[in-house]
Amino acid sequence: MSRRHRWKLDGVERANSVTWNPHKMMSVPLQCSALLVREEGLMQSCNQMHACYLFQQDKHYDLSYDTGDKALQCGRHVDIFKLWLMWRAKGTIGFEAQIDKCLELSEYLYNKIKDREGYEMVFDGKPQHTNVCFWYLPPGIRYMEDKEEKKKRLHKVAPVIKARMMEYGTTMVSYQPQGDKVNFFRMVISNPAATFEDIDFLIEEIERLGHDL
Repeated sequence: MSRRHRWKLDGVERANSVTWNPHKMMSVPLQCSALLVREEGLMQSCNQMHACYLFQQDKHYDLSYDTGDKALQCGRHVDIFKLWLMWRAKGTIGFEAQIDKCLELSEYLYNKIKDREGYEMVFDGKPQHTNVCFWYLPPGIRYMEDKEEKKKRLHKVAPVIKARMMEYGTTMVSYQPQGDKVNFFRMVISNPAATFEDIDFLIEEIERLGHDL
């Protein structure tokens, strides 16, 4: 959808199948997912159950319109109607603007915290998508020399701040561990109504809620 960012999918045309979830970046209401396959008839041959009470073979119209037999859940194919309605309302340009804005906000967040005291990026380099992964190190553990103890205490920081966010009702950001990396915040920006001021508030709120840990 985004002319500015579509290069990130270069090579996707070589895939035999692609999963596309409009209910994520495009904000289509759940559930709305599409599985695109190169081989014509593959979904039908894999999933069709030939339910005679639904898909009679002697109907008076073209049987290719009976698309329900392509999926295990025969009613799922109507989910695409939600995407069609939004596409009609927003247009391709509208979706492009929405996606570009979310990626711009993600880059803004990254640029604000990458060199800010108390923050540390989980991965090197600018994020390629809207997931911005970072640690917040409260003053109490920021300069600890014992690396194992520091790691142990840092693991508990994100869950406590997340709990306080929910108690105050101000904002909410997910967190997770990854391999040998202790819990870190994983900010996923997908709300087109978000603003640069919201990002500034998020940073200040994390610091406010976590300064005593």
